[in-house]
Amino acid sequence: MTTTELLAAYDQQLRTDAETPSAVAVERLGPLRLVTFSGGRGFVTYRDLDGADAPTIAGWVAETVEYYRAQPGIDRFEWKTRGHDHAPGLHEALLQNGLEADETESIMIGAASGLAADVDLPPGVTVGQVSDEAGIRAMCAMQDEVFGSPDSDGHAEAVLRRAALDDGMQLWVAEHDGMFISAGRLEPVPGTDFAGIWGGATRPEWRGRGIYRAVTAARARAALDLGKTLIHSDSTEFSRPILERSGLVRVSTTTPYLWRRSSGADGN
Repeated sequence: MTTTELLAAYDQQLRTDAETPSAVAVERLGPLRLVTFSGGRGFVTYRDLDGADAPTIAGWVAETVEYYRAQPGIDRFEWKTRGHDHAPGLHEALLQNGLEADETESIMIGAASGLAADVDLPPGVTVGQVSDEAGIRAMCAMQDEVFGSPDSDGHAEAVLRRAALDDGMQLWVAEHDGMFISAGRLEPVPGTDFAGIWGGATRPEWRGRGIYRAVTAARARAALDLGKTLIHSDSTEFSRPILERSGLVRVSTTTPYLWRRSSGADGN
């Protein structure tokens, strides 16, 4: 498939309710989907902005902030932008309404078969799935440490709630001497050709030794076993070259804009 065809498949198959399988509520505002997740988190996404002009888009942004501000259980939300969208004035409107741009990532797509290669692992390293509570908590703690996230149980609780849904998500880890050294999850997208690979993290001292590639290959093989032929991921500059070497291509970019109630954006 060409890059144009891959991007079209992404827009048509993934920018739907399939993008937010664990949502607890979804409201519509024009073309926007205002999603609520458990744990006080909101999320804004859409297939496109219907060719709207800058004033219309600015109005949607302001209404979205008011929508989440009016829900005391929501302490943060993310507005997920894509670099290929026609969105006049969106960046300015988001900043003017108290959101902050986070790191831009590459939207990577490619054949699952390209990732499902055999990888030689260092001695003593094994790759497998984890599904028990203790294993999930240990995996999340390792990811939080690698990503520099606050030390809390929030991440683990969210993953445990998601695992309880039994919706096909798989958690894969690399282990050495009883310690998790790399991890990532696989999310098959029902009704599509896609599975997503997310949350890839490797301890710094183990990087550059093929371990992340091995965890990724295991997830790709699992995706193929489920009948998924395409893999997608939002990749940092660390993981993008690894995925490119396996045949994935960058079809666009995505930049999350974040609103936090504690930031003062709510006016309190």
